[in-house]
Amino acid sequence: MKKFLLLVVVLLISGTMLFAEGQADSGEENFTITAGIGLNDKSAQYESLVLFKDIVEKNSDGRITVELYHSSQLGDDREMMEALQRGEQEMTCPSTAPIAPFVPEFGIFDLPFLFPTAEDADYVLDSEIGQNLLDELSDIGIKGLVYWENGYRNLTNSVRAVRTPADVKGMKVRTMENPMHLDAWRAMGANPTPMAFGELFSAMQQGVVDGQENPWGTIYLQNFPEVQGFATDTGHVYSPFVLMIAQSFWDGLPADLQDIVMDAAVQSRDHNRELNRRYNAEYMEKLKDVMTVVELTADQKAQFQSAVMPVYDKYADVIGQDLIDAVIKKIAER
Repeated sequence: MKKFLLLVVVLLISGTMLFAEGQADSGEENFTITAGIGLNDKSAQYESLVLFKDIVEKNSDGRITVELYHSSQLGDDREMMEALQRGEQEMTCPSTAPIAPFVPEFGIFDLPFLFPTAEDADYVLDSEIGQNLLDELSDIGIKGLVYWENGYRNLTNSVRAVRTPADVKGMKVRTMENPMHLDAWRAMGANPTPMAFGELFSAMQQGVVDGQENPWGTIYLQNFPEVQGFATDTGHVYSPFVLMIAQSFWDGLPADLQDIVMDAAVQSRDHNRELNRRYNAEYMEKLKDVMTVVELTADQKAQFQSAVMPVYDKYADVIGQDLIDAVIKKIAER
């Protein structure tokens, strides 16, 4: 009896191992993508991630499950990128500013007033220039998939309506911890104050800072009008999001699943841009009901553009003058 039971156990174990090997050989191994973002679940970024999830899970017949986490539940942008590098998280979608410390060329997107229109940005991002930048991420253990959109950053404050750089003089403006952003606001006459996004609302509420700069969607969805009375459509920086995946996870996906993930990334990219632009236009109109919103004239915007030109010279060596020239030339092609 003992020998019989031992034989049954051995056969069961062998059968299980053979089944598992057969599953792997037939490409039926299952995968989970843990995807985290910084914005909340009302954002175009999150809605686009839901679309990505739906497409991937449907087209992979359930072989890939996508788990979504919003509102920085898995950490801030930098922490989530580092988790991708360690293989502890599969996907995130940061703006380009936190990427620049890892890949300096991504600093090109922090140059103020670089893209005259969102369509100009699309043209560059979807070109060879944009793809080459995504490919650079492989050097730090990350696979860059596509560019989504964060949008144009705009100024809000609790002091006065801003129409010229003179109106910004001495104003304490919260920025990301990004040297180029700091220098740009200094050039415009402000007193830039870097701090984590999670600390921003209370800092504005307590008067630690006078203002901040973010896309309309962030301003509206994070309830900034409760502590800020004025807004200006400076549009001083166009900020893309980069949908990225851990290189180690990507390399472990079968080719057919890689194709499914990439297809979902492209479809969600196009959806994201359309959705984000529509939402931001709607948010700006809603903000007019609760804030004084200044829409700059061409001459007024030109004053801001002129003030920040020294930033281009200062960071040409960091970003690469050739890259800056290539982007400017590409925009001129349209």
